[in-house]
Amino acid sequence: MVLADTHTHLYSKQFTHDRTEAVERAIHAGVKHLFLPNIDADSIEGMHQLTESFPNNCFPMMGLHPCSVKENYLEVLEKMKTLLDTNKYYGIGETGIDLYWDKTFIEQQIQSFRIQIQWAKEYQLPLIIHCRNAFNEILEIIDELDDENLKGIFHCFNGNAEQASHILKYHNFLLGIGGVLTYKNSGLDEVIKNIPLEKIVLETDSPYLAPVPYRGKRNEPAYITEVAKKMAEIFAVPYEEITEKTSHNALKIFEIK
Repeated sequence: MVLADTHTHLYSKQFTHDRTEAVERAIHAGVKHLFLPNIDADSIEGMHQLTESFPNNCFPMMGLHPCSVKENYLEVLEKMKTLLDTNKYYGIGETGIDLYWDKTFIEQQIQSFRIQIQWAKEYQLPLIIHCRNAFNEILEIIDELDDENLKGIFHCFNGNAEQASHILKYHNFLLGIGGVLTYKNSGLDEVIKNIPLEKIVLETDSPYLAPVPYRGKRNEPAYITEVAKKMAEIFAVPYEEITEKTSHNALKIFEIK
């Protein structure tokens, strides 16, 4: 049994005191592939250090999170573009649009997102999309720019059945499902039960959104097993089928052999 956590911020300060142990707990739990989305200029060094320490388990991505988009976003993107030209990364992101916390830089968020979509095409890497209170805005942009050269993951998908159906009509996008699936009143279980397993990958978004029975605590990649268990219950299939299919989907889109 091998699991893939397609979205974890293990480099963040919440893991300062037990980062190595958290990776080891994940590996012990069968989570052998940990994909690390970047968020801003300051997170790059820690992400690189982690991937250097665990080169067979931790896979870095490069991007600018929408909540990190400020006045100087073009300068930050220029630095990231240079890194993309000189280092090995496995995805672009996380990027997207977030209208929950602050709408001050909405136009800059949109432009940053568009730039990173073009990067995904240019480098032939999956686009990792963060969407919060912005489904309409994001879908409108992807409707315009989707083609056979674009692939990606809608990270932490928590939309409705109509939005899921819209996404799955794109050329090559998957839904990232995490701890929210285990929450009693999330409604996500009713949405995903009609989605083919071939279109789903698992994630934690650790240290955030810990699944039941860890809800309210710091999340970590080892807890992804709880998401897989819940998904096996929803689809009425063996746990091993969930781990096999979702991990296959993850390794395929990230081109890990």
